[in-house]
Amino acid sequence: MPSNDQTSDITRWASEDGHFRRQASVFRDTIEPNGAFPPEAGRYHLYVSFACPWAQRTLIVRKLKGLEDAIGVTIVSPLLGENGWPFANAAAFPQAEEDSLHPEFKHLKELYFQVNPEYKGRFTVPVLWDKKNETIVNNESSEIIRILNTSFDQFSASEVQRKLDLYPEPLRGEIDATNSWVYDTVNNGVYKAGFATIQNAYDVAVKRLFESLDRLEKIFSGDKNYLVGDQLTEADVRLYTTIVRFDPVYHGHFKCNLGSIRHDYPNINRWVKNLYWNNAAFKDTTNFSHIKTHYYWSHPQINPTRIVPLGPKVDIEPL
Repeated sequence: MPSNDQTSDITRWASEDGHFRRQASVFRDTIEPNGAFPPEAGRYHLYVSFACPWAQRTLIVRKLKGLEDAIGVTIVSPLLGENGWPFANAAAFPQAEEDSLHPEFKHLKELYFQVNPEYKGRFTVPVLWDKKNETIVNNESSEIIRILNTSFDQFSASEVQRKLDLYPEPLRGEIDATNSWVYDTVNNGVYKAGFATIQNAYDVAVKRLFESLDRLEKIFSGDKNYLVGDQLTEADVRLYTTIVRFDPVYHGHFKCNLGSIRHDYPNINRWVKNLYWNNAAFKDTTNFSHIKTHYYWSHPQINPTRIVPLGPKVDIEPL
């Protein structure tokens, strides 16, 4: 068991100038035939949090591609503290799990220290773990979902799931362009607002966030059901995990309150409800208890009482 007792800096969000800046992921290998990490059923394992939007991306794609039997999963506790993400044996919570691969581990950081005892970065989810070599393959969600999209097709549960392509060649340029501004102003924009510690940083982030929500509202006008083209793509997956958290968490906790999705963005609301209620890959990986508890409990610099609000009255509206 790794002996490094360094505490994670995962709860230290704001830079000295009051602006939130996300650190880059460190582990960036891929899974490919004849590579250092070839595709094999049962060899790889995902460490995720139901609370984390970046980790939920990987859970959605894993389920969309029918890879539940090929790639195992461990769900960490939402009660993130100074030592980072805990396993259930360190912070029990319904549906949180112990690390079945390393039963003695109590925190996700121990995986990082096993790979590199001198690791100084943040201990983030998701983690794509290689059980054979006991190492981290990748901890960048945008790359993991592309790995899951193509690298394990031979292990998909059905032919339909095998053929599903969330990053189709004809749409890649538009997907990449859309992902770029959605990430900067929406996915990461809510964090720029929520973790700002000076007024100007907050003001700029919130205004850009809602300008992009206005832009998305126009994109989803009429009967458009998908963000790019007329099919489900990774752009929908990446946006969904932010929008489904917006009213329960970001609107209040992160002070993104110029409007709510359900009351001010009917087209976005229709789109997110359709994904949630009509596709099990989205609904079954969305755990509002983990989401709300994590955000309101794990950011005492924003919510020092750690009181988790009861609302909204429903986490997501019915169709």
